[in-house]
Amino acid sequence: MDESIQQVIGQAAEEQLVARVRGEAVTSLPQDLYIPPDALEVFLETFEGPLDLLLYLIRKQNLDVLDIPIAEITRQYIEYVELMKELRLELAAEYLVMAAMLAEIKSRMLLPKPAADSEDEEDPRAELVRRLQEYERYKAAAENLDQLPRVARDVFPASAEGPVRTLVKLQPEVSLDELLAALADVLARAELFTNHQVQREALSVRERMSETLSRLDNERFVEFTALFRLEEGRLGMVVTFLAVLELVKESLIQLVQAEPFAPIYVKAAA
Repeated sequence: MDESIQQVIGQAAEEQLVARVRGEAVTSLPQDLYIPPDALEVFLETFEGPLDLLLYLIRKQNLDVLDIPIAEITRQYIEYVELMKELRLELAAEYLVMAAMLAEIKSRMLLPKPAADSEDEEDPRAELVRRLQEYERYKAAAENLDQLPRVARDVFPASAEGPVRTLVKLQPEVSLDELLAALADVLARAELFTNHQVQREALSVRERMSETLSRLDNERFVEFTALFRLEEGRLGMVVTFLAVLELVKESLIQLVQAEPFAPIYVKAAA
């Protein structure tokens, strides 16, 4: 019996409990506590402008945007504006323009139309329908963009720190072939700094032409190979050959050969 009484007392104490602050029970609100009226607001349905509200009212009743019942939509719209005036007056100002526009469209539709202009006159709702369709397209595009994956909302970059590694740099092994290749490269670069001196030739083609003419006459043939001196080397042979060619060019000597591959003889021109 005592336990049941304690349970009832405990339940009554819990019902009077307002909150717990740092583990201590608070059964009544402080007398000097001030809570601003806008401290907490819960928005179940938000509208981003008068067109958004108007589109919401049309969708809520499954109405056709191209055939809007202006009277009913205007009545519901005015009720929402009156509600906004009670909550926050500064937000209702931008909705009053749309309310005035709806009232104007309603009045234009109620006015009698002349029979002659009934076919040519544009529907008063046409401009409003165009704006609603354009706003609906932009809103659908914004919703599609919002459904794309977003960093820190749908996708979270992952990162991990790897273990610290100490790199050991091994010294390369040098082979004999690599040493020889390096030496060849050094020698090739050293050739770029060598000097070449041009000296005057010891033998002259003009002098050899005069010397050859002095050894020949116009009556006796001399074998062509006898004009060359082997002790002078390659340079002397080239100079003698050039001298013979110059003499033939100037028609100062004649070259004679009895048959193909036979010895060639030289004599001075008559």
